[in-house]
Amino acid sequence: MGSLASGQWPVASGDPVETSAVATGSFPLATGALRVLLVTYYFPPSGGAGVQRPTKWVRYLPEHGVAPTVLTVRAGAYPHLDPAMAADVPDGVPVVRTAAPDPFALYGRLTGRSRDEAVSARTHRVGESDALGERIARWVRANVFVPDARVGWVPFGVRAARRLHAASPFDAVVTTGPPHSAHLVGRALARRGVPWLADFRDPWSDIHYVGALARSSAAEARDRALEASVLREARAVVTVSEPLARRLRERVAGLGAATPVHVVRNGFDPADIAGEAPPVRADRFEIVYAGTLFGTPTALLDAMTGELRVHLRVLGTVPDDFAAAVEQRGLGARVAVEPTVPHADAVATMRGAALLLLTVEAAWSYADAVVPGKTYEYLASGRPVLGLGPPGEAADILVATSAGAMLDPADVAGVRAALAAHVVAWAAGTPLAGASASALGPYDRRAQAGEVAAVLREIAGG
Repeated sequence: MGSLASGQWPVASGDPVETSAVATGSFPLATGALRVLLVTYYFPPSGGAGVQRPTKWVRYLPEHGVAPTVLTVRAGAYPHLDPAMAADVPDGVPVVRTAAPDPFALYGRLTGRSRDEAVSARTHRVGESDALGERIARWVRANVFVPDARVGWVPFGVRAARRLHAASPFDAVVTTGPPHSAHLVGRALARRGVPWLADFRDPWSDIHYVGALARSSAAEARDRALEASVLREARAVVTVSEPLARRLRERVAGLGAATPVHVVRNGFDPADIAGEAPPVRADRFEIVYAGTLFGTPTALLDAMTGELRVHLRVLGTVPDDFAAAVEQRGLGARVAVEPTVPHADAVATMRGAALLLLTVEAAWSYADAVVPGKTYEYLASGRPVLGLGPPGEAADILVATSAGAMLDPADVAGVRAALAAHVVAWAAGTPLAGASASALGPYDRRAQAGEVAAVLREIAGG
């Protein structure tokens, strides 16, 4: 696997907009391979959940007759870094990086924060402060940066995409969002006749935090118009769950369009789970949560206050009220919150956990469609999963794979009973198992890249 040394491409001299390297050489193609431009804001050295899907596609698409070129940013406003993910990019895959304005530098100036504090504050939390600077920044984010805070990259991405296509035409273009502004780069090529596949990893105009943006009616109309243009003009759409696909199909039909919407779920890479799993910790029963915790799991914390001596370890970020909830219950010695760790370290920690925690926010209007990306690596780890959330696709997957169950997030007694069953088995030296290995085939990243390749061949007419 190679590095992401974008400096291998010569800079387009004299160009006032395109400031990064642009590929002039040709990618070595297998006979009949499709040449595809993959447009993604999140790409190594970015870390976090959003980078996994496009990076794993790039890793495995060549095995399915697709030769990708990646178009991304040179220095993005990333909430996390994980340079080791670059090892997933095959040698010879061109990675073209452009300049991109940094919206969080502006946010930091408005609020008196450092840039890094601004990235952390705005990536997952909108509308949590009433301070004047925060209100101004929120208004700017909601009404100037439409559809999202990364929209300033679009002119840079469009110019680079057009130049790359003019130099050596692509058979198709793939865009993945969020940030959904990345789709506007694909739309520019589609309007020049390039078949376009748009990937929705999350909802767009009805994302869970949209109500906190306080948008003007004009900004809201602009946002929905942009989303509608993507759904109309893309040759096909893919998304991550069947309920979300149904919502998108309804929206497409409401536009009078016929854009097909396919489901290509998130998944796991067997290469990331290779090797013998570490033993489950024997000195204490440890529940592990990896990633961003959007809501405080009060039922779990309440269940932990009884006689069961269990520990919770969070690798990532937590809501502002989390620490207070822990302290109110006297759990400070049994709950640990640690910074986000590299992906490889997170997977290793999952594999050694007695129990893995999965949460889905019931208040979200599309909660039945939410399957957190970590779900699939939880399954592949072989460890059991305790889910807290409403019925939906995530709950169905846990049951279908025998990984665990999704409980009502307010059911303290149910959570306590589930914990007790796990603790008893663990104390006896026979911790309960997780997902059945035989049920994991559809969630293999290699197989999913084949599904994407099939859609690309369909829209490219090959």
